[in-house]
Amino acid sequence: MKTFLIDDDDLGNYLTETLLRLEGFSDDIRTFQAAEEALQALLTQLNEKIPQIIFLDLNMPVMNGWQFMEALAPYETRLHGRCRIYILTSSLALTDMEKAKTYSLVAGLIHKPIDVEEIRAIRSQLEEERAQ
Repeated sequence: MKTFLIDDDDLGNYLTETLLRLEGFSDDIRTFQAAEEALQALLTQLNEKIPQIIFLDLNMPVMNGWQFMEALAPYETRLHGRCRIYILTSSLALTDMEKAKTYSLVAGLIHKPIDVEEIRAIRSQLEEERAQ
C-alpha cells in the first residue's frame, strides 16, 4: 500500500515510518517534511497509483495541513475513494476535530504520536472495506 507521511518533525517521521514498517502497514512509504513538496508529488501522480493513505501533520511552516487540504479541494472528486487522509496533531483542540470533519477525504484525526493500536485499527478498517 502506498503511503505518504507529511510532517516537518524528523524524529516523528522516523518513529512513525518505523512503526508502519514494523506493523507491515505499508511497503511503499514516502516521507515529506514540507506539505508543498507532498502536494506536488501527489498532483503529478493523479492519473497513476496515488497513495491510499496520507498521514498529515497540521502544524508545519509555509503550508500547514489545513492549507494542504484546501489545495486538494479542486481534486477531491478524483481522490475520493482512492485516498484517505489521517490528520496527525499534538493539539487537543475541539476546533481541529470539528474542522477535520468538514473534509470528505479526512478519515480520522490521530493524536501524535501514532501508536500500534491506531495503525492496526486503520489497517483493519481498510481490509473490511476491501472485503465488501
